[in-house]
Order: sequence, then structure tokens, then C-alpha cells
Amino acid sequence: MEMHVLDTRQYRNDQACGDGRKRSCAEHQDPTRTVLGQAQKNWLFDSLATTDATWNVLAQQIMMASLRSVGEAEGEELWPMDIWDGYPLERQEVLDHLDRVNTPNPIVLTGDIHSNWAADLKLDFDSPSSKLIGSEYIGTSISSGGDGQDMTEYGSDLLSNNPHVKFYNANRGYVAATLTPELWQTDYKIVPYITSQGAPLSIRQSYVTEAGKPGVQEA
Repeated sequence: MEMHVLDTRQYRNDQACGDGRKRSCAEHQDPTRTVLGQAQKNWLFDSLATTDATWNVLAQQIMMASLRSVGEAEGEELWPMDIWDGYPLERQEVLDHLDRVNTPNPIVLTGDIHSNWAADLKLDFDSPSSKLIGSEYIGTSISSGGDGQDMTEYGSDLLSNNPHVKFYNANRGYVAATLTPELWQTDYKIVPYITSQGAPLSIRQSYVTEAGKPGVQEA
């Protein structure tokens, strides 16, 4: 495994369109907007083009898979501006680069969103038949957000609107990954509560990615 630990906070442009979940605006579609900054992007792209590792990990802070939603107005598409959805053109650069240089087995590990997710990374998130590029595993928070719950209305709505997202859970816990040359397995370990002691730890769900076969599958 080769792990690229990214900084998606310090070098990025400020969130577009006033932040939050918003309709797209001219600022949002500006091709010069960046999450990574040019120097970090150059380093990352060079490394992804030359790696000989079986598993190539991007460990970073904001969800890469699209997580768009539909607003109250019919057909109104809302973009979460604080994740990679807020920087769609640079995200496309990253996905296109992974495909073009044929980086072996890209895995994105993400935090910050305080919930568990698993998602396919595709060249075009709007096309169900689009080419799979990699897999994203997103870990919940250990304590922030209170006890949490298995499913929320928020999570249910986003799953229905984003078919490339395969899993959501809002309990507290962490993600554990087991790697072999042939298989990556992610176990979502959760507790039912954190507001008192003694909560039992269990595996809520396990997903795998097979070497040479991008995308997440139930274990």
C-alpha cells in the first residue's frame, strides 16, 4: 500500500455560493477553483502516475463521491459546497487522471462528515453505466454527534438520490481496514451509544474491493 495523505483544507478556495447546500452558481463552476492547491496537486498526480503499489490510498478530509440532493422546487439540484461536490471540475481532474495513468486500485479514505458511507467512484456520477475508477470508504466520528442512529431521513434521501453511494450509517464508531494483495476489506465498527459506559462494539457492515476490480461490494 502507498498512502497519500492530503490537506484539503489549507490550500483550497473558500466554499462557493455562500457555503451549505446550494444551487450551482458561476463561482461554483469556475475552472480555477481548487481543493488541493497547485503544488499539492502536482505532487499527487506525479505520485499516482508512477506508483507500483497494489493499493493506492488517498487519505483526506472531505467526501469525494457526489452527494447531491433535490430541493423543494421541482428539479432543483443542491450541491454540498464543503465537500468535493463544491469543487466539481478539480474532482473531475483527479478522476480523469486516475483513469488516464491507470493508477492501481485507488482507495479514498475520508472523515469529517460524522457518519459512515461507502461509495463507488465513477468518471461520471450522473451516468449509471459510467466507468468505475475507485472506491471510497468514509468513517464516522468516535464521539461527536451524540449517540447517533442507524438511519436518518437525511441519509435515506441522499442514498435514493445518489445510486453510486452504497451504504450510510449514523452511529458512532470507526472504520477498520484489512489488506491482502488480492482484497481490501472495510469493517464499519459501531456502538449503540456513547453517553454512558459499556456499549458493545459490533460490525455494522463489511465491504470489500477486489484488486483489479474497482468499486465496493458487500462482504
